[in-house]
Amino acid sequence: MEHKPSLVGGACIIAGVCVGAGMLGLPSAGAGAWSLWSMLAVALTMVVMTVSGWMLLESYRGYPLRVSFDTVTRDLLGEKVNALNNLSVYFVGGILLYAYITSAGLIIDGMTGMGSQLSSILFTLAFSLLVWHSTRAVDRISVLLVILMGLSFAFGISGLSMNVRLDLLLDRVGSETHYAPYALVMLPVALTSFGYHHSVSSMRAYYGEEKRASRAILGGTLIALAFYLVWLVSVFGNLPRSEFGPVIAEGGNVDALLKALGSVIESRAVASALNAFSMAAILSSFIGVGLGVFDYLADLFKFDNSRGGRAKSWAVTFVPPLVLSLLFPFGFLVAIGYAGAVATLWTCIIPPLLAWKVRAAQGDEGEGFRAPGGVLMIALVIGFGVLTAAFHLLNMVELLPAYKG
Repeated sequence: MEHKPSLVGGACIIAGVCVGAGMLGLPSAGAGAWSLWSMLAVALTMVVMTVSGWMLLESYRGYPLRVSFDTVTRDLLGEKVNALNNLSVYFVGGILLYAYITSAGLIIDGMTGMGSQLSSILFTLAFSLLVWHSTRAVDRISVLLVILMGLSFAFGISGLSMNVRLDLLLDRVGSETHYAPYALVMLPVALTSFGYHHSVSSMRAYYGEEKRASRAILGGTLIALAFYLVWLVSVFGNLPRSEFGPVIAEGGNVDALLKALGSVIESRAVASALNAFSMAAILSSFIGVGLGVFDYLADLFKFDNSRGGRAKSWAVTFVPPLVLSLLFPFGFLVAIGYAGAVATLWTCIIPPLLAWKVRAAQGDEGEGFRAPGGVLMIALVIGFGVLTAAFHLLNMVELLPAYKG
């Protein structure tokens, strides 16, 4: 009997893809909205992004297992839309890999003193080879990394949670009374925190069917949501809102956030656990996003699955973001914000349009997996994506309230 991949492994891949960006970017992005509104924004985004991922999965039915956005979007929406979609997918995947490589280099440099550029190179070479090897290798390491994240997170959070101050969590020490407007500028980062969609085709190919892949997606987004909510409570309950000013001034870089947390944590062991968690979160997202981009570009450029073909896919996936990281390192939060704005196209706009086209062609009786909801759900997901991109653009021209600390 053929062994079926476990749902736990797939859910861990999806969770790993999500958690790196969100866990490390959300506290700084949500400093203005603070506890309640940040958690509401994250929960709403999780629901929308899970449904949009299911819509994308639905659009794949009837296609061979190794296809991705490129083939399906070209067939259903045409060459021009497909070209725009290709650019957005590669931009977001590339900028996320770029942010992870840069952040990993800074953290490893802080731990070893070997220099951030050398650290970035070694990090990329060591862990991108897992993606080159196979999806199963990514599955195995993702399970281990999620376990490591869980343990280090539990230890670090236990140290933080025992010291959560309700007055800080509710911002009773500040004079601010209006938090909701700040949640608008948080949405692009929240959207990136559930940006697993380039891994949907990988999940479908891995399980050989849509229904098990859909359960893995839901499991992964629920795991990510649980991590985010506990993390936000723990950070906001320990670090005063006013202390986020220096972190935001440094572009939300992960090392700046960890230093700020370290200043309010008395236990060195707890601080070390948070460093370990941050590194595991970045690594899990790096290999998860890398796998999605790797499979996407393999389909786009029609590279075969031989060792040589996979080497070509590896080169176009990992070399450009590594080179950019070495030449132009900048703020982590800035990168994640841009990724979120552009990601709205292929996470909230293209998937509903694809599902709409499939349903129009096949009718309600079409075989295979179908995402929940009808035309109204399609319109709601598209509307959420359009508004999120608009909020980022308005924030860029300083037309939305932005918290500076």
